[in-house]
Amino acid sequence: MVNWKKVREFVLITLLISYGLAFLFFALGGRLNTAGGTIMAVIYMFIPMTVAMVIQKRIYKLPIRELGISWHFNRWFFVGWFLPPAIAFAAMGVSLLLPGIEFSPNMSGFFERFQEFLKPEDIELMHEQMAQMPMHPLWLALIQGLIAGATINAVAGFGEELGWRGFLMKELTPLGFWKMSGFIGLIWGIWHAPLIMYGHNYPEHPLAGVFMMIIWCLLLTPIFIYITQKSHSVIAAAIMHGTLNATVGIAYMMIKGGSDLVIGVTGAAGFIVLAIVDLIIFLVLKQKQRFTPGADNYATD
Repeated sequence: MVNWKKVREFVLITLLISYGLAFLFFALGGRLNTAGGTIMAVIYMFIPMTVAMVIQKRIYKLPIRELGISWHFNRWFFVGWFLPPAIAFAAMGVSLLLPGIEFSPNMSGFFERFQEFLKPEDIELMHEQMAQMPMHPLWLALIQGLIAGATINAVAGFGEELGWRGFLMKELTPLGFWKMSGFIGLIWGIWHAPLIMYGHNYPEHPLAGVFMMIIWCLLLTPIFIYITQKSHSVIAAAIMHGTLNATVGIAYMMIKGGSDLVIGVTGAAGFIVLAIVDLIIFLVLKQKQRFTPGADNYATD
């Protein structure tokens, strides 16, 4: 059975601390697109992990390793690593099928998105740097994203994943795969709300972006849970999370037109791609019938 008291403690404490940090930062004049904003966002990401560890170890006197921390690498770590850029490329492809979206190999649409945030001379400098690159920036972004995703970004991603796909997944497994995914995805999306309201991911539509982020998290969570289960480790989810954050920009680089609600991994195009991946997971689980409510979180079979 689900220990709802333990779940409520985690959810309420995590939201309280996270929202408190965000609103204090913004009330003091902080902005996301600054060095201070980056530091705040990283601290924000480590709150779910910290709360999960305190509740698990200090309050319930249980081992942290029960939250799915395993360094036994297997092929599902690599699936979690390479899946995010595949999703980004797919989202770019879907975006090009939508009205008003054009293919922009010279990245003119990408640079237009920076006009609101950067000075003209900074944009010109970006153009000059791009011309001097030994390869197209798209491929450079892919290589850098994969490296960062499995290293420094994975560390930050672990701050979230130990909470969402470690603690909550362990506690909510009796609900079954899809109900568990729905609950975790909803909480995960709501947790993002303060950052979204101040321009994260949906700077053009901060209020509508809150609801978009909730939908995005609902669609993304089954994929994270599936990777965690198949890999036997929340570390794989952290690598996937880190790589997702590092490669999400690929979906925007060579397209022109559309708003942040439509294009990219976090827009409608991305929703279509994630829904297709979820459908594949649904069909695989239905065919193999290997997921049993109450079974070991990290069992492959």
